[in-house]
Amino acid sequence: MIETARLVLRIPEPRDRPALHALWADPQVMADLGPVKSADESDAVLAKHDGYRSRGLGFLAVERRGDGAVIGFCGLKPGAEETPIEGEIEIGWTLAVPYWGQGYAKEAARACLEWAWASTGAPRVVAITAAHNAKSRGLMVRLGMIHLPGLDFDHPIYPPESPLRATVTYAIDRPVQATNRPA
Repeated sequence: MIETARLVLRIPEPRDRPALHALWADPQVMADLGPVKSADESDAVLAKHDGYRSRGLGFLAVERRGDGAVIGFCGLKPGAEETPIEGEIEIGWTLAVPYWGQGYAKEAARACLEWAWASTGAPRVVAITAAHNAKSRGLMVRLGMIHLPGLDFDHPIYPPESPLRATVTYAIDRPVQATNRPA
C-alpha cells in the first residue's frame, strides 16, 4: 500500500470491481487507451496485474482518502514484450473522468515513482502512450520524464490503421540520492 496526502494506492479488492469496470467501460477514458472493456475483459486486466505481484509490480486501485471512492488505477508493470521497453519497468495511470484535472494522476504517479526508487534497483522508469495523447504526454513531462524518440514504436497490440498504434516513450532516471537501493 502507498499513501499520499489525498490518496491510498492498494492492491485491488473485489469491492473495487464495479468502479474499475466502469472506468474501463467509459469511451472517454478509453479514447487514447484502446477499446472499451466488458466486465470480463476488465477482470482479465485485474488478473494480469495480479500476476505481476510476485515481481513486486502490478497496478493498484487509486482510492481517494476523503471518501473512499475508487477513482482509478495506477502503478508499475513490466514493459511490454516484443517492444523497445521490454525489460524496463513501466508506469501507467488511468483515472475516471470526474477526477481529471485535479492533480490526482500526478500525485499517484509520483508516489509510484518514489516507491520504485525505494523498492527496486531499476535505473529508470518508462512510460508509453499513443503519440497523439497530449494529456498523458503532458503529465509525463510534469513528472520529469523525458521523451526518448529512439524508443518510439508502433505498438503491436493495435492494427496498422489504428491511431493508437504510433507510441511514444518517455523515461525518468533514478535520482542520484536513490542510487543505493536494492537490486
